[in-house]
Amino acid sequence: MTREALSFIAVGVSALLMHWLVVFLLVPLAHLHPLIANVIAFLLAFNVSYFGHRHLTFRAQELSHRQTLPRFATVAATSFLLNEAMYWALLSLTPLRYDVALFIVLGSVAVLTYLLGKFWAFA
Repeated sequence: MTREALSFIAVGVSALLMHWLVVFLLVPLAHLHPLIANVIAFLLAFNVSYFGHRHLTFRAQELSHRQTLPRFATVAATSFLLNEAMYWALLSLTPLRYDVALFIVLGSVAVLTYLLGKFWAFA
């Protein structure tokens, strides 16, 4: 496995765990609906993902934030729209608990994020 793939996995797992943990805590403690908690968690995990992928995965420090941030934000927003739609479907159409459904969604969307990040956002 390449350095890039290992870095992507490490950054992705870190962002995924942060995202999942924020939702896991906000739902019972702040009494938020899982879909609302998911938005807040996404905004926090975005920073882990952007800076981790910029500096570790794709080593794109020589590119300006003006170039990479809008592209990565577009990738992240696209991934998040898919995330929220899949999460809504799992919450509405299955008996899965919110935390289990979110874990499935986050893992599924990670592949799309990698491909768009590698070939467009940090290219």
